Amino acid sequence: MNTALLGVFIPTFFFVSITPGMCMTLALSLGMSIGYRRTLWMMIGELIGVAAVAVASVIGIAAVMLKYPWVFVVFKLIGASYLLYLGIQLWRSKGKLAISDNLEHVQTNNDWDLIVQGFVTAIANPKGWAFMISLLPPFVDQSQALMPQLTFLVGIIMISEFVCMTLYATGGKGLKRALGKAKNVRLMNRVAGTLMVGVAIWLFMS
Repeated sequence: MNTALLGVFIPTFFFVSITPGMCMTLALSLGMSIGYRRTLWMMIGELIGVAAVAVASVIGIAAVMLKYPWVFVVFKLIGASYLLYLGIQLWRSKGKLAISDNLEHVQTNNDWDLIVQGFVTAIANPKGWAFMISLLPPFVDQSQALMPQLTFLVGIIMISEFVCMTLYATGGKGLKRALGKAKNVRLMNRVAGTLMVGVAIWLFMS
């Protein structure tokens, strides 16, 4: 791959990743509610979803979604509804992601729930599709084999996303420590729930 293009791609995509959006907000709220280690499972699902969006953007599936926009609308509404439900549950200090009154994490039945949550959020993220469709194709050299370039670019994207989500999730964990008294548990749940509801509303309106 052209090293000059690579030198532009890495900082460009890191800037895209670090800007607040659905996935970063989710990492922040989960970091607050269930801690960084548990948030890693959501991050796995999100990285798989981001990789799928990146590959689709390059090989042409994105063109299908542009031709049939209702497909994207369906994914977006599913993701928004799911986040809205989770946010309401957190506001009520209920559900799998809420922190209990004794400050112990309420564990999910299995880690698959968090993986699916991350994947659905990444797939339904309009910012992700918009940036992938607009950013990735120009960095692909048509004179060279596609798969090695795509593998390399997706690898960079996943590393960038992981680093940025880690920054957000650990920030949420630090905020939880700052508020980590029993009387503030409901406040922590409501802050995390508000973030999720806000992202869901953004999705519904976008």
